[in-house]
Amino acid sequence: MFFNRKQRISEKYAPVGKIGEGTYGLVYKARNIQNQSGNSEAESFVAVKKFKSFKSGDGISPTAIREIKLLRELKNPYIVDLVDVMLDEADKALYLVFDYAEHDLLEMIRCHHNRSAPHAMPMHTVKSLLWQILHGINYLHKNWIIHRDLKPSNILVTGLDKPPNERGCVKIADFGLARLFQSPLRPLTDVDAVVVTIWYRAPELLLGAKHYTKAIDLWAIGCIFAELVTSKPLFQGQEKERKGDDRNPFQSDQIDKIFRILGKPSVERWPGVIDLPHWSQAQTWQNYPCILHDRVRGLAKGSSGYDLLTKLLEYDPDKRITAEDALKHPFFTEEPRPTHIAFVDPNIDPYKSRPVTPLDPKKDIGWAMSATTSGTNGQTPMTRPMPQSAPLFSSAPPPFKRTRINDR
Repeated sequence: MFFNRKQRISEKYAPVGKIGEGTYGLVYKARNIQNQSGNSEAESFVAVKKFKSFKSGDGISPTAIREIKLLRELKNPYIVDLVDVMLDEADKALYLVFDYAEHDLLEMIRCHHNRSAPHAMPMHTVKSLLWQILHGINYLHKNWIIHRDLKPSNILVTGLDKPPNERGCVKIADFGLARLFQSPLRPLTDVDAVVVTIWYRAPELLLGAKHYTKAIDLWAIGCIFAELVTSKPLFQGQEKERKGDDRNPFQSDQIDKIFRILGKPSVERWPGVIDLPHWSQAQTWQNYPCILHDRVRGLAKGSSGYDLLTKLLEYDPDKRITAEDALKHPFFTEEPRPTHIAFVDPNIDPYKSRPVTPLDPKKDIGWAMSATTSGTNGQTPMTRPMPQSAPLFSSAPPPFKRTRINDR
């Protein structure tokens, strides 16, 4: 990786507060204080993902490598923009800088659920958000990429800080688990079997599949669709912790939650289920009737919206609807029609911004505390501007050159 400029991160971005935290590190909201040419510009904000500091000789996190490698090639209105990459040798941390979005679906859904008088999200908003998510995922799948971690907190939505025609726009984020697949389609095998947060994890994964396809993204979208309609997760199971060498324990509680709502699948309905490692345990369970229509009352049984939901939540991944076909579904041709602005009124943002936690001097060391100092000592970090996006693959992507970092 080449860097053609030397500049302190604090000279470009001033941290405002923390907006997220995960196993990889922290995410901050920051003020963009300079443009690429070094001139002052009107106030704008970015999201800065700081990966945990690395020890000398350890190299950069494979998760970060994967995210950079994919996002530098992606250019789509419904995919988050990676605008900068900075490697700070002083605090031995890698920073990925993204265009900022005021909201995520998790907070938007909570807004409807937590009110003293909860009310449903407007169908125009539901339909527009779903339509945009499907467009973004269709773009990824057309370019041989599976996201593998779709959930409401990873779906960002722009707010009133953007121009009117860019408000209420989905930005799919967090590509740390994303990976390439090939055509003709060959199922993926993963050494790390745990992909997708458990509430949004497809049944083939829950039943121990070591081979899977892009259909896992569509199941997650089905779960998100139901959550947009009802303002609460559809399948809320308890995750069983991995112990010892068991990388993929049977998530019995989560699969039970699914069976109780969709009914237990039969071998006739899903022939491949008989070959899944955990099916021998699940097949003896009680048969339940499908009560999905009772859980998503915002979609009338027999309506086009309910039909689309059932196609997204199809047990058999070979029969599950694709993103391309979902976009052609009659649900999106009926009123209210979806638009690229999810808000009912583009001049009114009915949702609170993502919460920003004040910086903690005891935890947020390094660049993040530069907001309270006039400068920093130490070595100058290296940065590079992102290159112009190259055309994506029109056929199956060539295999990446093997390195000591496993691209799984």
